[in-house]
Amino acid sequence: MTESFNRSERGSVGYLVFVSIVSALGGLLFGFDTVVISGALTPLKMEFPISSVMEGWLVSSALVGCALGSAVAGSLSDRYGRKLVLLLSGGLFIACSIGCSIAWSLSVLIIARWIGGVGVGLASLVSPLYISEISTARLRGRMVTLFQFAITIGICLALVSNAWLQHLAIVGDRSRSSTAFAWLVKDHVWRGMFGMELIPSLAFAVLCFFIPEAPRWLVKIGRQSEAITILERVGGKSAANEAMLEIRDALGREQGSLLQLLQSGLRKALFVALFLSIASELSGVTVVFYYGPSILERAGLSLGHALGGFVPIGLLNMAFTVIAIWLMDIAGRRVLLFIGSAGACFSLAMIGATFRSGQFEGGFVVGYMCLFVACFAFSMGPIKWVVMSEIFPTRIRGRAMAISTLAIWVTDGVYNQLFPLLRDQVGISTTFFLFAAALVPQFIFIWKVMPETKGKTLEAIEMSWLSGPQPVSRRKGVCPEMAESD
Repeated sequence: MTESFNRSERGSVGYLVFVSIVSALGGLLFGFDTVVISGALTPLKMEFPISSVMEGWLVSSALVGCALGSAVAGSLSDRYGRKLVLLLSGGLFIACSIGCSIAWSLSVLIIARWIGGVGVGLASLVSPLYISEISTARLRGRMVTLFQFAITIGICLALVSNAWLQHLAIVGDRSRSSTAFAWLVKDHVWRGMFGMELIPSLAFAVLCFFIPEAPRWLVKIGRQSEAITILERVGGKSAANEAMLEIRDALGREQGSLLQLLQSGLRKALFVALFLSIASELSGVTVVFYYGPSILERAGLSLGHALGGFVPIGLLNMAFTVIAIWLMDIAGRRVLLFIGSAGACFSLAMIGATFRSGQFEGGFVVGYMCLFVACFAFSMGPIKWVVMSEIFPTRIRGRAMAISTLAIWVTDGVYNQLFPLLRDQVGISTTFFLFAAALVPQFIFIWKVMPETKGKTLEAIEMSWLSGPQPVSRRKGVCPEMAESD
């Protein structure tokens, strides 16, 4: 009896972790779907005549789909709910995996990657949004960071499966191979690389049926009894009652229109989200992951060694994202972002310097790539998703996040379309110097503009934009002052 009472008062952290992990699987597929092309590029070049422009299009076609998916995800999630959009993204991932693995031409492959990109765009917005809205203020940073951690797992799985399939394609015994194995691995290894995505896609789509709808969206459409049941299960009765009061107050003040973002305080919120979204991608992180093996080939490694050498980078990405999960709600967003940006800027400059000198002995390029990925993993990678999921009003959070997420994919699309041309025209060294220079404005942004949102409820953060610094939360011990008002 006492145990049951305590559970109802405290809520269930285990349940929160479960629903957050299921939603974060959208991030795993995000990472797998976007990075699997890194291992498939060289085998595709061996099979099809591919120019620098077409190489860029093979990579960026998925990113065009990401932009479209993120552009509509906000409206879809605000109208039909977060859970339905997660299910839709799972279906698109399944279609992409099957389409890419059976593609009989580059055009079909690009269309299939575009479909998968739409799924990535949907998941990249709704997964962190869902986690943010169902989490308690105390654990929200860590829970949303699970999304970034899942992305790193997806990236690592793609790198490992690519390296493993490439190894099988080289050493596998064709005489003992089935016809399907020979077609998917020995003759067209890129088909097997894309086909591996089907397994996590099916798992994500099935598990999404077992998670509830986001409580804040349920309150918005009038299903308050369902919302409070979910909030009680996550945080306990007292926290659920306080959260319901705050959500109702916030919804009563909100207009439900994107024009609300033009209000004085919320203009700054939009600027913060857009800057974090764009600056993180200007670092060239997607170029490192999508073109990483081909960059290492330029440094003298064979394809097999390049794919194998890139796996530790993926593992490091996972490890330092765990550090972000641990520190996000302890050190805060600003400190992690400053330290990570400094390390990323240095490592990018050193990659450029190494290519400029031509001294590739000793694995310096791999080492600096590892440093860059580690710094990105505990700072820019997770922080942009955490902050953009926190700072917008409930009624328009989905659509407002769509603007920021769209900025990510547009930036990525342009960068990855242009990289093969920059690589061939100005050289890899100059390109990485440009990536390092693009991070310099972020230091001024962190110092002068970025607020700290650690430990604040979503409603307290919203009120801080609209009313300036003042304690608005009913929750004892929460002081929602922001660093600055607009």
